[in-house]
Amino acid sequence: MRVLIIKPSSLGDVIQTLPVLDFLHQAVPGIEVDWVVEENLEDLLAGHPQVSRVHPVPAALWRKHRFSAKTWRGVSALRKTLCERAYDLVFDLQGDLISGVISRYSGCADRLGFERDAVVEPLNTWCNTRLIPVRRQEYHNIDRFLRLVSIPFAKDFRTMELPGHLVSSPEDEANAEALLATLADGLVFLFHHGTANPTEAWSEKGWTGLGREVLERFHDATILLPWENEAERQAAFSIASAIGQGCRVLDRLSLKGMAALLKKVDLVVGGDAGLVQMAAVLGTPTVSFYRGTQAKRSAPRGDAHVALQSPMHCAGCLRAHCDKDAKCRDSIKVEAMLAAVTRLLALPGNM
Repeated sequence: MRVLIIKPSSLGDVIQTLPVLDFLHQAVPGIEVDWVVEENLEDLLAGHPQVSRVHPVPAALWRKHRFSAKTWRGVSALRKTLCERAYDLVFDLQGDLISGVISRYSGCADRLGFERDAVVEPLNTWCNTRLIPVRRQEYHNIDRFLRLVSIPFAKDFRTMELPGHLVSSPEDEANAEALLATLADGLVFLFHHGTANPTEAWSEKGWTGLGREVLERFHDATILLPWENEAERQAAFSIASAIGQGCRVLDRLSLKGMAALLKKVDLVVGGDAGLVQMAAVLGTPTVSFYRGTQAKRSAPRGDAHVALQSPMHCAGCLRAHCDKDAKCRDSIKVEAMLAAVTRLLALPGNM
């Protein structure tokens, strides 16, 4: 059997889809699983032992210019490639118009997607042949994805071990070890301050306060600051300067390079961001906060993870911008974040 997963983005959502691979390979031994993913995330899945073929696409560009001739030439080229693969099942886990078009153009007669109230764009529902409802008890993203792919196989994913995993190269592992060898002998924290939207971020004051408290409490510790773009790089240097000695701004790493590093640090702190999800899949403890998004829907789960939801009455609004943003940022308290960090590191095996 050969199936196709359509989940181009975002990084965090792609990471939370990885348990689907475990489910499919346990449900149908020998199954071939292809994946349509945003081209800048291709490296994440390249070489993954549970993925037969990766189809990288500029999905974000196609969404932005969905009626351009260049977009439809790209979609047509992808259509030819997908039809040649002759899929038995297609799982549209993205739920927007572009993913729906890709699903419809796959050449597969059996295409599963979500019902209208669970998709990003209602037109998506016209493109899939089986529409799966989201049940109230399956609020978390991972449960939603697993329920959809489990329908054709009549197997209960809740009884299965489905951790999801990522791979990195020996070179990336060696580079991560070389970096760690240059640090002090104490704990290594990674603070991920970058976010996709302003309503998912914390203030520089908050990061600085937490960083100082961490270095004061955990002697010889090091805080690492990654970045993705120029604005995040500048913010990282500003935060590092304010925290002082013991805080280092990283060079920009590939996704696999970051995965190799995240496996080796002691704890990751961040908002609702892909690197937090990546750390969780790799088995690294995380402390995360949620303002415009909802912890109960996307936060890492398990005893090794602590998620803090803003106490604002409008938290989880899903807005990208808000006139109460400053007040909402201040609702995430350094004291609460530090308490979560301390509690996690007190668990057996974490120090």
